[in-house]
Amino acid sequence: MISDRPILGILLMIGFCVLAPLGDSIAKLLGNTVPLGQLLLVRFAMQALILLPLVLLTDRTLRMTRRVFWLMSIRTVLHIVGVGAMFASLRFLPLADAVAIAFVMPFIMLLLGKFVLSEEVGPHRLAACAVGFVGTLLVIQPNFAAVGPPALLPLAVAVIFSLFMLVTRQIAKEIDPISLQVSNGILGSVLLAVLLWLFSGVDLQPLEIIKPSFDDTLLLAALGILGTTAHLLMTWSLRFAPSATLAPMQYLEIPFATFIGWLVFRDLPNALAALGILITVGAGLYVIFREQVVARRIAAEI
Repeated sequence: MISDRPILGILLMIGFCVLAPLGDSIAKLLGNTVPLGQLLLVRFAMQALILLPLVLLTDRTLRMTRRVFWLMSIRTVLHIVGVGAMFASLRFLPLADAVAIAFVMPFIMLLLGKFVLSEEVGPHRLAACAVGFVGTLLVIQPNFAAVGPPALLPLAVAVIFSLFMLVTRQIAKEIDPISLQVSNGILGSVLLAVLLWLFSGVDLQPLEIIKPSFDDTLLLAALGILGTTAHLLMTWSLRFAPSATLAPMQYLEIPFATFIGWLVFRDLPNALAALGILITVGAGLYVIFREQVVARRIAAEI
């Protein structure tokens, strides 16, 4: 059993918060030159190629029950659609705004927990959800005025990844985390390759296959490496520190995304979007605080 090392866990989570928006910034750079389907195929194929040797060298297994296989397939489809929606949104939105809107996910998961899983959610957390949604709308509003419906894509990302997390909960205890990511990468690569092959004769830009330039090839490799490494860091962080400690740290992704967006694209949220980001972060941190209060109360009653 691995003992808690909270400082190491926090550092690993900070690494995730840096690498994840870096990967998104590369997807944004490639969005106008490489078709979306090809971006996704490289992202999932690199995940499988990087992590498969780790599975083979550590005697992990990719075997799974039929139930886990079908849930894994659903999870993979959700993952493809969610990442695809995020990459598509980055063609239209500043990096920080897209990331901030997607951070409505904790509120959606809380509501799914209440209305789908019948979990107990008190009035404090429901009120924080309402405030968080208001903050998200403030971020969406100026972007919607500028680009129209594509400004809603990160909201779709949040809904999709909320469902993704619910499915992950159903299988997380039945498969090793590294094996889970390798299986996800292999299944995602196969599904995307079949999809691109089926539409190879159709004039549909997102599903085209092109020969990338040398610079784009390097960026594609970096996209796969950063995406895979970021999720590994998040997985490992949870081995060394409890989720209650790490959850607030995830909001560091927003300021890192803001800095990277400014550094690479000279994009900054306007005043209304910045206010919305602050409200969303504040509401999210309050939800995490209330989750910890409830968890401590339940532990004291046991």
